[in-house]
Amino acid sequence: MQTALQKAIELILSGDRELANILLVTARTCVSSSLISLLIGVPIGIWLGTGRFRGRQALVVIFRTLMGMPPVVCGLLMYMLFSGVGPFRRFKLLFTVTIMIIAQVVLITPLVIANLETYVSSVADTVRETARGLGFGRWKTLLLLSNECIYPIFSTYLLAFARSIAEVGAVSMVGGAIAWKTNVMTTAIMLYTNRGDFTLGIALGIILIAISLLVNIAVTVMQRRLSR
Repeated sequence: MQTALQKAIELILSGDRELANILLVTARTCVSSSLISLLIGVPIGIWLGTGRFRGRQALVVIFRTLMGMPPVVCGLLMYMLFSGVGPFRRFKLLFTVTIMIIAQVVLITPLVIANLETYVSSVADTVRETARGLGFGRWKTLLLLSNECIYPIFSTYLLAFARSIAEVGAVSMVGGAIAWKTNVMTTAIMLYTNRGDFTLGIALGIILIAISLLVNIAVTVMQRRLSR
């Protein structure tokens, strides 16, 4: 075990090409999916948090339920839609990074929406009262509310990124974990460990834990600033 750990550290420091490729594919997949989810989820989350319309609570329940969607179910859905018999087969996206990003967007966006809705609904009334006292119109009130959401938006993005980088079920189903093409850290750890190549698996595990630690530290800092 100690020897495998030493070799893993040496592999990280050596700049191994295969390791670098896995990290590059992971970064492309996770950064793209988390940013797209943020762009889609933030407006919807703010809208749900401030809205007072019929069916709002039903939408909130749906998005909160989708937060717990099993990744393999999402992967199965994407596979059925984009496979050779699916309605989107003409796009030929199966076993590409693009379909992995789409699958992660489907998984992550409900998390972004639900988190923003929860925060916005807790401060919306206070912001409205403040804006009314300052004589603000609708758009200035919206800008004031958006300013109040800066830290929660950053915190939510970090959570979305953490969810995407740790995900394995959906990306392995639609991406196929193809070496030098669609292999990300989580699928590579599973693949190489099953092969008995513990050195690369441990190296990727160390990097994954380090990234998760940094993300959690950043989220904690954001939450502390938010609570002040």
